[in-house]
Amino acid sequence: MTVLVTGARGRVAGALLALLHSAGIPARATSKNPDLLSPPGGLPAVRCDLADPSTFDAALGQVDSVFLYAEATHIDAFIQRARAVGVKHVVLLSSSAVLAPDAAEHPIAGPHLAVERALEAAAARGDFEATLLRPGVFATNALQWAGPLRDGRPVELPYPHSYGDPIHELDIAESALAVLTEPRQRGTAHLLTGPESLDFTEQLAVIAEVTGRPAPYTAVTPAHWKASTSGYLPDALAGSLLAYWASHDAIPTPLSRTVEKLTGHPARTFAAWVADHANAFRD
Repeated sequence: MTVLVTGARGRVAGALLALLHSAGIPARATSKNPDLLSPPGGLPAVRCDLADPSTFDAALGQVDSVFLYAEATHIDAFIQRARAVGVKHVVLLSSSAVLAPDAAEHPIAGPHLAVERALEAAAARGDFEATLLRPGVFATNALQWAGPLRDGRPVELPYPHSYGDPIHELDIAESALAVLTEPRQRGTAHLLTGPESLDFTEQLAVIAEVTGRPAPYTAVTPAHWKASTSGYLPDALAGSLLAYWASHDAIPTPLSRTVEKLTGHPARTFAAWVADHANAFRD
């Protein structure tokens, strides 16, 4: 089995490549800028830009399985080329956001859902098997607080008590490895969550406890937060995040034990994730 790993500069893909290398499974790292990659063990790095179909054939040659990021722009072309070269299995890094009633219109969930539907249609035709990983809130989202906390400034929260289910990127990568290597786990959708439902204030308290540094916050209005992010967040995306946080305000997130089912161990706690990334929150 040779696994093509798209988006290899991402944290999940990077962790998956390390796991594949450790397991002795041939893998190929891809990015639209492969010169910036440093795959473990000298694994080959090739160009694959999911927004550029002309890069698909060279990347997919002699590949059995694909770990795919959810880029919907040319998903039909990607499926066509994957089928043509004999890919047997595609694992999609999707999102639990696809389960929302308005997912198709949502700027984050919509592209994930479009790719899911395209892969499911391909699997129904017999093109290849498709497995969907639907993680909830990435623990790495907390890195957006690292700058203010390093500078001794409070984090601005429009919904301090909005809940999430922070999941460690390594748990997602290990789940991906499981579905890539265990045939009985293929061909279905897996909802992945962390082991705890924590609101933003509780996450900051964990950061403070683990790092030994203050992690203060201040409550701000949604309008203030949106204005403060206008230089780097598109208006529609900022609005969607605010709507998501509002919908989870004071509402704990339901949890799954899928990580444990797939990997054989419980999902890592948010405190474990902070310990692994503690330097990001320190000077």
